Amino acid sequence: MMWSNFFMQEEDRRRREAAGRRWAQGQHQLTPELEGKIKLGLLLSAVGSTLAVLAVGTEFWVELNTYKTNGSAICDAAHLGLWKMCTKRLWQADVPAGRDTCGPAELPGEANCTYFKFFTTGENARIFQRTTKKEVNLAAAVIAVLGLAVMALGCLCIIMVLSKGADFLLRVGAVCFGLSGLLLLVSLEVFRHSVQALLQRVSPEPPPAPALTYEYSWSLGCGVGASLVLLLGGGCFLLLTLPPWPWGSLCPKQGHRAA
Repeated sequence: MMWSNFFMQEEDRRRREAAGRRWAQGQHQLTPELEGKIKLGLLLSAVGSTLAVLAVGTEFWVELNTYKTNGSAICDAAHLGLWKMCTKRLWQADVPAGRDTCGPAELPGEANCTYFKFFTTGENARIFQRTTKKEVNLAAAVIAVLGLAVMALGCLCIIMVLSKGADFLLRVGAVCFGLSGLLLLVSLEVFRHSVQALLQRVSPEPPPAPALTYEYSWSLGCGVGASLVLLLGGGCFLLLTLPPWPWGSLCPKQGHRAA
């Protein structure tokens, strides 16, 4: 009886080892063609990820410009993003001649940059006698950070597919990249509403608020580009997870047409 139990346990151990080897072999069955397509998709997603980090980390989402005044040698401008705002005092001689407003913000001048206090103390920020609406600004920042987190998860899934052969994570990575692109687009739209709210919340206290114009800057352009590239990358990964038979029926091989 003892020997019978021993042989049965040994047989079970061999079966488990064989099943483990078959599972491990099945995880590494990425064809060179599929692996090359996944690497191209990862490269495309890396471009989108770089643009997304650049957009979220910089403060050139929108520029606020005052009008130039006669008899003054200086004018005021500001630019802000999700985390920080900067006010600048520019020389009117440096402003392009055909421009009625102060700016662009990239011109050299005396700058004063501060982080928004509604992340720490909950206070609204004041820019040119106007007050931010902290709830909208906080929502835009939180959605953008959530998009970056989902994007990082998508990168991890695709890296696991290439390194470990876990091809079931390809669909998860596709969903993560697509979702991160959508979240960044939502963040951009919420930020646009925060700019509109800032322009409308004029303080009644003196001195009077100056007339302002605004224009969206390159950081927001990077965010739009990142969203589109991430959506495209997620779509490419999702196409790689589809079975090949629908495409084979639409595009038959040359040998079948000759037959």
